[in-house]
Amino acid sequence: MDRDTLRALLERVASGEESAAAAAERLAAAPFVGLGFANVDHHRAIRDGLPEVVLAMGKTPRQAAAVAREILGVAGRVLVTRVEAPHLDALREAIPGLCHDADARLAWCDTAPRPRLGCVAVVTAGTADIPVAEEAAITAGMMGAHVERIYDAGVAGLHRLTAHTETLRRANAVIVAAGMEGALPSVVGGLVANPVIAVPTSIGYGASFGGLAALLAMLNSCATGVAVVNVDNGFGAGYLAATINRLALGAGDGP
Repeated sequence: MDRDTLRALLERVASGEESAAAAAERLAAAPFVGLGFANVDHHRAIRDGLPEVVLAMGKTPRQAAAVAREILGVAGRVLVTRVEAPHLDALREAIPGLCHDADARLAWCDTAPRPRLGCVAVVTAGTADIPVAEEAAITAGMMGAHVERIYDAGVAGLHRLTAHTETLRRANAVIVAAGMEGALPSVVGGLVANPVIAVPTSIGYGASFGGLAALLAMLNSCATGVAVVNVDNGFGAGYLAATINRLALGAGDGP
């Protein structure tokens, strides 16, 4: 349950369309439900705008599926990150109609998709950065943001980026995923006045140290308005960008 759903429920009670007892029954799962191995936070969407997201990594397939099914049953939507093949089999068995992106390692189900509003631009330096970018793009979309993708537009051929300047400047937030030397976020930051969220990826040769070189380059960017998330953290970038987009639309209570 998110803020909009809670507000609508309270308005129906106030108008007499729904009884207090029925509303209490709907709220019975709040604020969390214990599954023995996990405490599922059903108030997360009210506070943060998105139901609790399930990190499959480190969980058994059974655990990931049980948590995801519990969240979906109450919230009507669920997002699972870092999904591997054994998790996917269990999730599909637990949740009919599950969507999956193998490259982004995401699985999700949304029984009532929200309108996609505003604009979040997602840019990659190279094709190899797309899996991380898709993790960001799908996450932002789940949070109600309209997403524009600009892929394979790195500094080795800047004309590929400048062709999209209008889209970049129109976006309420720009996500830039880059590996190697991680220079692209600085370039984008110099072109736009809106927030830029830099995502270092682990793409690169030995001296990239699994994305550390890109991370340090982004942290040392001389362009203003550039913030940096952790290596390969597309989810974190997508969540932050969607939050900025929501605030820009004047919808601070959550999607």
